[in-house]
Amino acid sequence: MQTNFSLVQLADPQTAEANKILRACVHCGFCTATCPTYVLLGDELDSPRGRIYLIKEMLERDQPASQEVVTHIDRCLSCLACMTTCPSGVHYMHLVDHARAHIERTFERPMPDRLLRTLLAWILPNPALFRLAIIMARLAKPLAPLFDRVGLTSLAAMLRLAPARRRLREPRGSASSAIQTARRDGGASDQRSAKRKVALLTGCVASVLSPQINAAAVRVLARQNIEVVPVRGEGCCGALVHHLGRSADAHAQARANIDAWTRDIESGGLEAILITASGCGTMVKDYGFMFRHDAAYAAKAARVSELARDVCEYLASLDLQPTQVRELVVAYHGACSLQHGQKITREPKKLLSDMGFVVADVPEGHLCCGSAGTYNILQPDLARRLRQRKIAHLERLNPAVVAAGNVGCITQIAAGTAIPVLHPVELVDWATGGPAPDALAANDAFVHGPLATAAVK
Repeated sequence: MQTNFSLVQLADPQTAEANKILRACVHCGFCTATCPTYVLLGDELDSPRGRIYLIKEMLERDQPASQEVVTHIDRCLSCLACMTTCPSGVHYMHLVDHARAHIERTFERPMPDRLLRTLLAWILPNPALFRLAIIMARLAKPLAPLFDRVGLTSLAAMLRLAPARRRLREPRGSASSAIQTARRDGGASDQRSAKRKVALLTGCVASVLSPQINAAAVRVLARQNIEVVPVRGEGCCGALVHHLGRSADAHAQARANIDAWTRDIESGGLEAILITASGCGTMVKDYGFMFRHDAAYAAKAARVSELARDVCEYLASLDLQPTQVRELVVAYHGACSLQHGQKITREPKKLLSDMGFVVADVPEGHLCCGSAGTYNILQPDLARRLRQRKIAHLERLNPAVVAAGNVGCITQIAAGTAIPVLHPVELVDWATGGPAPDALAANDAFVHGPLATAAVK
């Protein structure tokens, strides 16, 4: 694609990078076939190719974003399916991230939209505030239809996403509390003699909605004599605010994590930084790019990104052996941030298969479920349509359980189906001697049935 940036514009590193990405695009249109919003809406401007043209024009003119640009960029899920499809290697993720930051700086949104985005950026990265918000959302959940009728669709969507019965365990949701949970529940050996050490990102949303995921990861690692080191000072990875265009906030949160992990890397010899939420993993693996021009952080950020691993990516490298075969049919949903953002597709399925589960591939597995960070709140109608499409495919498989490697996907899918939705590491933990996941423990057919208790020979 031909571009027309001035030399003055190209002196800015971000603009120079955008120019490089834009010039890689050859207008082929392969991306349109795998773009969820184009599949739903059929509008060229709601395809990656159309958005690339809008971004190019906006950046070349160096003008405030127009309403048209904002509408179509806001509809983008950042699912990155286009990057998997693109034969030219267009790095759409970095381009659309730059566009979102430009929009945040130059476009004045309506007051209700600004207020909602500010609240999301304030509450979601803070586990204490998010925990309180979840409790309030549960109480107000019956009011969701009323909010829909008066046009407060984003608020209604938030209420519907609040898990109805799941306990909010481990009040602080820290990595250390996950370790204590694992030891209390059994299955975790004394880690003081462990020779291998890893960090485990606690994060923000996952620590409140699904602390059992990290606890399961700790138990699995402990059985392999791998110590999970609590890291003081780590927190939200920055992805939530990054995708809202709040670049400064995202960099601040990333720096805090880089500093925290660097202390342990230098003093404790961490061999990996494990992440159970794939959306966070994609962000952390991009820290090196984010800080490439920061003299104080470039080397540290690159080292952190180098050590970052999705938990299934890491576990697939270990010699895990199931203690019992669990021959349940598991429909594996590949989170976009995992399959497109990190290019991890084979490892989670092989891991589940090696544990004795029957893994079923989901039709249209490349299409997003509609979660996409805060997308299911900010674009509730499109998110609902994508979830309905995803769940229709899942339910036709008639699985015992759905497995997904991202807490956002788990929450989004679980809000629309009665099929239990779990993280793969919860199933791996169960298969290797851990407790049955809460979502399955109440069903004796799963836990005590003849297929579930066939001893491994």
